[in-house]
Amino acid sequence: MPEDPIAQSELAALTRRFEEVAGKTDREFGIIKSDLTAVRLQIGNLDQKIEALDKKIDRNQAQIIELLTQLVGRRPHAG
Repeated sequence: MPEDPIAQSELAALTRRFEEVAGKTDREFGIIKSDLTAVRLQIGNLDQKIEALDKKIDRNQAQIIELLTQLVGRRPHAG
């Protein structure tokens, strides 16, 4: 029984479309993966900045407490 040329043509067209979509999906997945990597790096940088800011706040609070402690017991306007 001979092959149906119309069916073969349709099958070839469907195969081409499937391969095109698969290729496009692979490219889009690569882009998304790259974007996620960039986001992870930015989050890491933000974590470092937050940690540095926390340390700075802790130092400032310690200085404030030390200054307030020194002021306790002093008479007002005693220079």
